[in-house]
Amino acid sequence: MRLAELITAAVLALLSIYLMFKSAELDIGYLPGEGPGGGAWPFWLAAVMLISTILIVINWFKKATPPSRSTEPFMDDFAKKSLVKVGVGLLGFIALIGVISMYGAMLIFLVYYVRVLGKHSWPTTAALSIGLPVIFFIFFEALMRITLPKGMKFTEPFYNFLNTIIY
Repeated sequence: MRLAELITAAVLALLSIYLMFKSAELDIGYLPGEGPGGGAWPFWLAAVMLISTILIVINWFKKATPPSRSTEPFMDDFAKKSLVKVGVGLLGFIALIGVISMYGAMLIFLVYYVRVLGKHSWPTTAALSIGLPVIFFIFFEALMRITLPKGMKFTEPFYNFLNTIIY
């Protein structure tokens, strides 16, 4: 398990560095009168991911997490089961995007991840599962003016209503 955690952190760190370099090909600073450059969001998100991988490696050296203290050579049964559960959840999330929209799929995925896998309380689950899609909707649709997938036609009236509230 220790080796799997370290390999994952290393791969994600390399991916982060690559994404930072690629996004820096565009403007990553603030452009007067326009806002953030085209590479700003990808650059800073990749930088946060790089910092996260560095923290994972630090915790690995300190043996601060259960995976970092594991004596299994690569992955134990718990890790394999967790990987399958998260993978199935992500596949379900991806499959639902085209049906019930990015935001609806996010809500269902968060209920699954927070309540079923994380075993958190219903109030915590409801707050995260409803709050995050709403925040993402406001951020992407209203502030960034980026339209994310809205799913099938039956979801359009709901998003038209939300757009009238925002605009």
